[in-house]
Amino acid sequence: MKALLAQATGMRSPQLLHSYLRSVREHLDMEVAFVSRFAEGRRHFRVIDSVFGEFEPIQVGDSDPLEESFCQRVVDGRLPELIPDAAANDEACTLAATRALPVGAHLSVPIRLHDGSVYGIFCCFSRRPDHSLGERDLRIMRVFAELVAEQVSRELNEREREIAAHGGVDTALDCLQMVFQPTCEVGDGRVAGFEALARFPALPALRTEAVFAEADLIGRGAELELRAIALALQALPRLPEPLYLSINASPATLTHPGLAPLFAGLPLQRLVLEVTEHAAVEHYDHLLAAIRPLQAGGLHLAIDDAGAGSASFRHVLNLAPHQIKLDISLTRDLHLDRSRYALAAALSSFARTIGCQLVAEGVESAQELAALRDLGIERAQGYYLGRPAPLAGQLP
Repeated sequence: MKALLAQATGMRSPQLLHSYLRSVREHLDMEVAFVSRFAEGRRHFRVIDSVFGEFEPIQVGDSDPLEESFCQRVVDGRLPELIPDAAANDEACTLAATRALPVGAHLSVPIRLHDGSVYGIFCCFSRRPDHSLGERDLRIMRVFAELVAEQVSRELNEREREIAAHGGVDTALDCLQMVFQPTCEVGDGRVAGFEALARFPALPALRTEAVFAEADLIGRGAELELRAIALALQALPRLPEPLYLSINASPATLTHPGLAPLFAGLPLQRLVLEVTEHAAVEHYDHLLAAIRPLQAGGLHLAIDDAGAGSASFRHVLNLAPHQIKLDISLTRDLHLDRSRYALAAALSSFARTIGCQLVAEGVESAQELAALRDLGIERAQGYYLGRPAPLAGQLP
């Protein structure tokens, strides 16, 4: 125990949580360890350490319904914190994950903050059973869950102070500006369209993703997204034909009643709506019903960050998009990594088979662009092709 604590001592966030996970996972000889956060009935994977690398069964940023997880059942007492063999537990056997992964040995401990609320869970599991696990191993998990709780509490306090200092979501709404990044033809570099991206110049200490996440946590995520979409759409008349404009929206915003009116009277055939969120969609019927009228008018649908998590592939299969955007994690060093190249090739073939256009994100070198050209990928975006900037400076 002392050795484990010493290993993690002195590290700074964000490395600290990952060091806790790795220390415990390796000590217990488990395959996966993660910290998840509970919010609005879902389990959000925040930090993961795994023997599987980029092909791990869960990805940071993924989420799933809390009620369908081991986590909820551990918190409310339906499952014990230590399960040497999930297949031998009657309650665990009812969960799809037990069979799908499969889950063998499983240890999880709730992460409780100072006010007694449950932030999430600290979990380790392996595909194989392990009957050598015992109370001593569970005590180690509890100690590290307390360390995680302390770190999370500090982060939450710092975030609250930071958000308060910057005026919160109201300030974000007031200072929101849109920049535009070109999407280019891989063959000749010609600009095919622009993606609208939100920026918050009055909140320089916060990443764009963090601002949207904070708005979502207090129930104002759709409000902020709709404001960004409305501002982005104002740029469409300035784009010469046949350039298109791509805008981003989460599944929750796609079903918001305030979305469709923003597109009234616009040439929908020159718009691409990107589904951005990595979380799984529970009711695709609702989502399809909301966007079908727009698609019938010519609006194109895109799935963002394909390859970053399993949710994006479910979006592809259920939403039949016009465009799939290849995540930067696959594009980066594509020419040097056989695994990334092979996966990009497979996705390129898949896109052609279903009649869908593949767009590679995050191109940062001539070598990456050449590899995409070899794969027959038609369009790309990234710093090598053009950085996000005000639209005025990018048009003839």
